[in-house]
Amino acid sequence: MFWKVAWRSLAQRKASVLLTVAALTVSVLVLVGIEHLRQNARTGFARTVAGTDLIVGARTGEINLLLYAVFRLGNASNNIAWRSYEEIAALPDVAWTIPLSLGDSHRGYKVLATNQNYFSHFRYGLDQALILAQGRPFDGLQQVVLGAEVARRLGYQLGDQLVLAHGAASTSFTLHDAHPFEVVGIFAPTGTPVDQTLHISLESMELIHRQGSKVEQLQPRSLTAVMVGLKSRIKVFQVQRQINQYRGEPLQAILPGVALTQLWSTLAIMEKTLRAISALVLVAALFGMAAMLLASLRERRREILLLRTIGASPLFIGGLLQLEVLVMTATAVVLALGIASAGLALGNEFWVAKVGLQISANIFHAATAELIAYVFAGALVIGALPALGAYRISRTVPSGL
Repeated sequence: MFWKVAWRSLAQRKASVLLTVAALTVSVLVLVGIEHLRQNARTGFARTVAGTDLIVGARTGEINLLLYAVFRLGNASNNIAWRSYEEIAALPDVAWTIPLSLGDSHRGYKVLATNQNYFSHFRYGLDQALILAQGRPFDGLQQVVLGAEVARRLGYQLGDQLVLAHGAASTSFTLHDAHPFEVVGIFAPTGTPVDQTLHISLESMELIHRQGSKVEQLQPRSLTAVMVGLKSRIKVFQVQRQINQYRGEPLQAILPGVALTQLWSTLAIMEKTLRAISALVLVAALFGMAAMLLASLRERRREILLLRTIGASPLFIGGLLQLEVLVMTATAVVLALGIASAGLALGNEFWVAKVGLQISANIFHAATAELIAYVFAGALVIGALPALGAYRISRTVPSGL
C-alpha cells in the first residue's frame, strides 16, 4: 500500500515531477560523468608508458617534455643533437634507448620516427609489449607501421600507399609527395597514443626532409626526445644527474612517474573546482525537488485528510513524502547512469581521436557507488523538509471517521 499511494501521488503531479526528475538526472549525470572521466584519464595516462626509466629532451618543463614525448601533445621547444643521443646511449648504466623524432603528420595524425628498439623495448599498461595485428615492423626506407586507430579510421590496409605532410596540423599544404610510404604493418589496439600514430624509421624521416641526400647520408642530425631504460633502476638518479649536467648542450632527464604526478598536482585545482561545481548543481536540483514538494503540500491537504480519515498516522504520511523523494531520486540515478553509459560508448571514438585515451563505458565502479550513496543521503536529508511539513499538517487533522 505504501508504494501504491506514493506512486499514485506522484502520477497526479506528472508535469512537475518529470521536470524535477529531469533536473536531478542532469545533475547526477554531471557529477558521475566528471568523476568517471577523471578516473579514466588518470588510469589512461598512467598506462601509456611503462618500463621506461627516463625520458630525455631539450631543457624545458618536466610536464611539457612528458606531454610531447609520450602523449604527442604540444611541441618540443628544441631538439637534441644526434651526437648527444649517442653519448647518452653509450653510458655504462644504460641498457637501451628509443630515439623519438616528431614533426610530421598525415591527415591530422602524428608521425613518429624511431628505430627497431621501439618494437623491442616500448611498453605500456602492465608492462605489455607492442603487438602487430598485421604485417611486420619497418626494415627499410619509405615504410610505415600504423597505429590501430589510424588504420581503422582512414581505412588503410597492408600494401597501401600514403603521403606524409610537413607539420602537425590536420591540414597541410606541404606534402612530401616525392616519397610515398607503403603500409607494412598495423599495431594491435593499445588504448594509448600509439593507436593514433604513424611510425617510420629515422632514416625515412631524414629522406623526406633532406633533398638530394644519398642513402648512406641519412643519419639523423637531431631528435625530439629519447626514452631510456637502465640496467638497474638503483642508478636512475645518478644517470639523471649525469644527463642534466651534460656539457654538450642543455638537456633534461625526467622520471615519467614523477612528471605524471606533477601533472595531476597541477590539475588538482581544476579537478576540485569541477567536482565542487557538479556537487552544487546536484544540491540545487535537490533543493528544487524539496521546493516542489513543499509547494504541493497546500494542494495535498485533501489527500492528507483522506489518509488520516482511513487511519494513516502522521508518521506514515511523513514517510510517504520521503518515499516520493527516494522514487524520484532513484529514477534520476537510473536515467543518468544509462545516459552516461550510452554516451561514453558512442563517444569513445572522440576521446581516442582527440587525446589517445579509451574511456570505459562501464560506469559502474566503486567511485560511482560512493557518489550515488552521497546522492541518496543528500536526497533523504533535503527530503526531510517536505516530509516534516506533511507530518505537521497531518497532526492537525484527527484520525478516523
